[in-house]
Amino acid sequence: MYKLLIIEDDNGISEAIKAHAEKWGFEVRCVCDFLNVMREFEAFEPHLVLIDIGLPFFNGFYWCSQIRSVSKAPIIFISSAADNMNIVMAMNMGADDFIAKPFDMSVLMAKIQALLRRTYDFSAPAPVLEHKGAVLNTGDGTLAYNNEKIELTKNEYRILLALFENRGKVVSREKLIKLLWETDCFIEENTLTVNVGRLRKKLESAGLEDFIATRFGMGYIIE
Repeated sequence: MYKLLIIEDDNGISEAIKAHAEKWGFEVRCVCDFLNVMREFEAFEPHLVLIDIGLPFFNGFYWCSQIRSVSKAPIIFISSAADNMNIVMAMNMGADDFIAKPFDMSVLMAKIQALLRRTYDFSAPAPVLEHKGAVLNTGDGTLAYNNEKIELTKNEYRILLALFENRGKVVSREKLIKLLWETDCFIEENTLTVNVGRLRKKLESAGLEDFIATRFGMGYIIE
């Protein structure tokens, strides 16, 4: 199990990242004592660090340089101050990546997983997500249920990934459209409806009845 340390003084942001990362099987700790960050770092021995720039007492650049002096653990800055000077400063201090706030949790997790794979083990198995006996493999983009592998199209996989990551919560149609087509061009909502309909039929044929529920006027949910 990979360990993730979050150095972020906005409790809402740190707790949201913690909850999301724990769904992926990470062990997560949020720094509470911003005067003694290194003490918490050394006690926890994380595999990766997320750090903000604006922190109490000393800024993120300072703590990044302190961590880098004793560890090669990957460091990702998360900050709304994403101008070129701060990005260059972060990299010069030893950071491995910089993500501007606000960010999508799916993008953050993808960057974390890619960085961990590059740093620690190229042969490590891809993480999987499970819900009601259905297992989504993020490595090959397939779904397994009752020992049967269900092949998914790119869009079907992206729909399920968003729903698995937010299980128990409604994922809006707008968010799914953005995740699937990532374009400024207008996409008819019926296009998403068609994709979800095809996915539902594929799940039902594998024995997963009513796996995806519709919340009219809101979006979709697995619960």
